[in-house]
Amino acid sequence: MKAVSYSSFGSPSSVLNLLDIEKPKPKANEVLVKLYFSGVNPSDAKARAGGRPGVNNLPFDRIIPHSDGSGIIVEVGKNISSERLNERVWIWNGAWNRAFGTAAEYICLPADQAVKMPSSMSFEHGACLGIPGLTAAQLICMQSKIEEKTIFISGGNGAVGHLAIQIAKYRGAQIIATSRASQGKKLKDLGADFVLDYADPELYKKVLECAPNGVDYAVEVEFGENINIIPKIMRAMGTVSIYGSGKNMNPKFPFGEYLFKSLTLNVILVYIMPMPVRKRLIKIIHDAYINNALSPSIDSIYELGDCAKAHEQVMKPGRNGTVLLKID
Repeated sequence: MKAVSYSSFGSPSSVLNLLDIEKPKPKANEVLVKLYFSGVNPSDAKARAGGRPGVNNLPFDRIIPHSDGSGIIVEVGKNISSERLNERVWIWNGAWNRAFGTAAEYICLPADQAVKMPSSMSFEHGACLGIPGLTAAQLICMQSKIEEKTIFISGGNGAVGHLAIQIAKYRGAQIIATSRASQGKKLKDLGADFVLDYADPELYKKVLECAPNGVDYAVEVEFGENINIIPKIMRAMGTVSIYGSGKNMNPKFPFGEYLFKSLTLNVILVYIMPMPVRKRLIKIIHDAYINNALSPSIDSIYELGDCAKAHEQVMKPGRNGTVLLKID
C-alpha cells in the first residue's frame, strides 16, 4: 500500500516521503479500514517538526502521521463482529501513541476508534471530526447548561473554532467570537452573534460592549497571548476552557486577577479524553450533524503525495477550516 512517513524531525519537504509498504493485518479487537480521507491538524505538523514540549526524539523509528480520517472497514480481527464489514467510519487517535496514522491507503486500529458515521455524513466531513470535532464538543459541552449563556470563542476561524461556534449555537448560547477582520461574515454565517478582530488593541472593551456583565464561559486557543485579557472580560465565577497556547507556552500568570474573580480554568487535551466522555460527545456531534446544525468547513484537499504541501497549509495563519488528504 502507499503511505507517507517520516523517520526524523524536520521541514515537510525534507522528511515526508511517499512509500510502498506492506498492508497491515488486523489483530484481535482491531479493524482494517480502507481510507478515503486523512485529516491534517496543526498538532500533526508540530509533531513532525519536533515541536511538542518535552519530546526530543521520535517515539518510533518511522511514523505515518495524522490521527483523523475516514473510510470503510474491509477486514475485522478476532472478537469483532463481521457485521462491521463495509461500515462507513471516521477515525480518532489514529497516530496517538502509535506509529501508523491515517496518511496511508489502509490503517489497522482498535475497533472503538473507528466510529460508524451517520448515513448522511460525507467522508470529507467524517475526516474532520477526530481532533477538531471532539475538541470543540468537549470545550462547549463540559458545561452542563449553556442555553442563554454568553460564550467567548477565541480563534473562531480555525477548524476547532468553526465547530465550537456551531455546537454552541445548537445548544442555545450567545456567541462572541474573534477572528481576522476579513473573516467576520463567515463566522456570523456559522452562528456567531458578534465577531471581533482579535488584533484590536482594545479587544476586551469591545467584548464588554457586547456583554456588559462579562462572559459566562470562554474558549481559548492562545492562552498565553490572551492571559491578561481573559479576567477583564469574564464575569465572577466564570469558566475558561483552554486548548492551546502555541505562541506562548510559558506565560506569566496574573494570579490575583483570576483569584478575585474566582475563575475556573480547564485545560483540554483531546487525545486522553476518557471513553465515557468521548462516547457522549460523539453522540452530540452526530445529533448536531443529523439535524443540519453542524457542517465542518474544509480549507483545502491535497493528494496523498502532496502531504508536505498539506503540512505547510495547515500552519498558515488565516486558514479557513480543516486541511484534508484525498486517498485514491
